[in-house]
Formats: sequence, structure tokens, C-alpha cells
Amino acid sequence: MTERNKPYTYTVVVTETAREMLITHARFLANVSTSAANRLIETFVEMTNSLAGMPERNPWLEHDAIQFQKYRKLLFEKHYLAIYELQDGIVHVTAVVDCRQDYGWLL
Repeated sequence: MTERNKPYTYTVVVTETAREMLITHARFLANVSTSAANRLIETFVEMTNSLAGMPERNPWLEHDAIQFQKYRKLLFEKHYLAIYELQDGIVHVTAVVDCRQDYGWLL
């Protein structure tokens, strides 16, 4: 593959807030199952790393309280949502929420 045909790779940055939210979810889950908590973290890492290749593939996060087409959402491990935005070739993962909870406060 020549340099000209090489696919573009985005930089993925997980904010400290998103990292802390993931850890909180994993700690809670570990009270029930350590393996499930480990799987949550492993899947998060795999899914967010995959954003380096094609972050536009996921749908927009639509809500009246946020700017139109600012954030995208990535569902992982059935109940968790990574919220991210793309700016200047960098994917910023800004939040990790449990979809079973009310996360309207985040918006």
C-alpha cells in the first residue's frame, strides 16, 4: 500500500472525567462479578481504540440540550455508552454512562 492510499488514523484521547466514570462503573460491577468488570474495561479499550480508524461510523447523540451534531455515541457491553466528539483529527472520549441510569444531568 502506498503512502497516498494509507488510511487516515485519528488520535483517541480519553478524558480524565471519562476514565473516572468508567472506573466507577467497573467498581460497582465488580461487587457482582470481577470478570464482568474486567470485560467492561477490556471492551471499552477495544472499542475506543477502534475509533482511531473510523469515528464517524457511530450515530450522533441527539438531545435538545446539546449542540446539533457535536457528540457521537458508542454503545458497548450492552448497557454502556461512550460519548465522544471529533475535533481536528482527535477523538475526545468525554463521558462513559450506564444507559440503565438517567444520564440527563450529563447533557
